[in-house]
Amino acid sequence: MTTTMSDLYDSRTDRGAAIIARQDPVVYGDGAYAQALSEQQLDAYASDGFLMIEDLFSPGEVQMLLDEIQRMGKDRAILAREEAITEPNSDALRSVFRAHELSPLLSGLARDRRLIHVARQILGSEVYIHQSRINMKPGFKGEEFYWHSDFETWHVEDGMPAMRALSCSLLLTENNACNGPLMLVPGSHRHFIACQGETPEHHYLSSLKKQEYGVPDPISLQLLVEQGGIRAMTAGAGSVVFFDCNAMHGSNGNISPWPRANVFMVYNSVENRLGAPKYGLAPRPEHIAARRNGQALVALDAFTMSNAGRAMS
Repeated sequence: MTTTMSDLYDSRTDRGAAIIARQDPVVYGDGAYAQALSEQQLDAYASDGFLMIEDLFSPGEVQMLLDEIQRMGKDRAILAREEAITEPNSDALRSVFRAHELSPLLSGLARDRRLIHVARQILGSEVYIHQSRINMKPGFKGEEFYWHSDFETWHVEDGMPAMRALSCSLLLTENNACNGPLMLVPGSHRHFIACQGETPEHHYLSSLKKQEYGVPDPISLQLLVEQGGIRAMTAGAGSVVFFDCNAMHGSNGNISPWPRANVFMVYNSVENRLGAPKYGLAPRPEHIAARRNGQALVALDAFTMSNAGRAMS
């Protein structure tokens, strides 16, 4: 497979690994599109590629969400769906994708003003949900998520044109040093790591359990870490981490007795809708990469069950 000069972010080609300077903004439109973050917070996000806001959601809100994802994790109808992913070496639940469409409560969360206005401010436009998921890391059984940039996968396998998307992770349990917290490499979002290996068809069937293509080579990863270090996102339940789509991140396995549960919402700019996947790959399913459901989201004041039905409409 040969490289193409028209793609700023070629990856998984025959040229091998490479470090490519980012060509896209980090904060679009100088952060003037919406008012959510302070200038200091916006500067920290632009510099590090991520921002943690502690205790953004109240204990009561966290408990409501935790009860909901525990209910979903026991719902046989949900567990039988392709959106439910188990751990690679056990039947323990690893992830549930399309969470905001499987639960009215999580649909409301996707539109919560505390999340959506941050996304609108950073991305400089209206936004839609590219992907949502619940990530579980059960005690003793939760396995690692290896280092990767989401954008590398979304660009190659989903045809996302530019680095104009972000993820937010809402912590529903304490994320401590022992139960496999999210780890990020500060400043890594400024460099695109072109990865090695030709992508197999239907790669998602295995990559959602354990990713083997679209992961950085050890030398590139070492250079990023030597420059920026590694920061573990440890905080109490109710805290939220916002991070750039190109930020290098991963997490260790959980051999502690304390389970970890986070809800991820991925916001993409309405001006950055998906094109064709690279190299003739077939598009991944809608629950992994939204193509049909790309309407701009309308913010809600809160995600409570009282407005959940309105959120789903």
